[in-house]
Amino acid sequence: MRPVRPELVIFDCDGVLVDSERISVRIEAELLAALGWPLAEAEIVSRFMGRSQSYMVGEIEARLGRAAAADFGRDVERLYREAFESELRPVAGIVEALDAIEAPTCVASSGSHEKMRHTLGLTGLLARFDGRMFSAREVANGKPAPDLFLHAAERLGFAPAACVVVEDSAWGVRGARAAGMRALGFAGGLTAAPSLEVEGALAFDDMRELPRLLAAL
Repeated sequence: MRPVRPELVIFDCDGVLVDSERISVRIEAELLAALGWPLAEAEIVSRFMGRSQSYMVGEIEARLGRAAAADFGRDVERLYREAFESELRPVAGIVEALDAIEAPTCVASSGSHEKMRHTLGLTGLLARFDGRMFSAREVANGKPAPDLFLHAAERLGFAPAACVVVEDSAWGVRGARAAGMRALGFAGGLTAAPSLEVEGALAFDDMRELPRLLAAL
């Protein structure tokens, strides 16, 4: 059977639309070290990038205890907001890519709606997705489960086979593939192309290439 032409492009938010992952991982490394669980940034990427904050807090709780997890959850959102206000930018090339993509688009993020509105608003991208944003908090299981992607497709009226997901984490790619969707893996951030390809994504490292890749599917 011929592949279905992409009818809906589902974007992750952090690291795909907004260049937030480097900021977030830096903050997480500092907080975890202060709590007594020092992790290299590469290990934070491998363990947590693309997962929900509730998952990360649960892992901290299991490792260090409930009090430590509560401290992390309290501090991390405040530090994110402070850093994003001064440092956050759109991912390089994403504005040009969005201008050239003709198919409908939406966002499916492990972050909350509040975080998406904040980061997309700071970077001037909110109007492009307003009303078409979906959070892992809306479903039973976050990435790498397929729930969030299936929820977004169902809400917008598209079959999974007609959807293409743009992700920058191995967990996100795994979730997209579990949903029966094709995945394009952005390797211009913190996740190397092989880690995305092994999960079933077609990897690329320049967001300006995205419209061409979508047209070629």
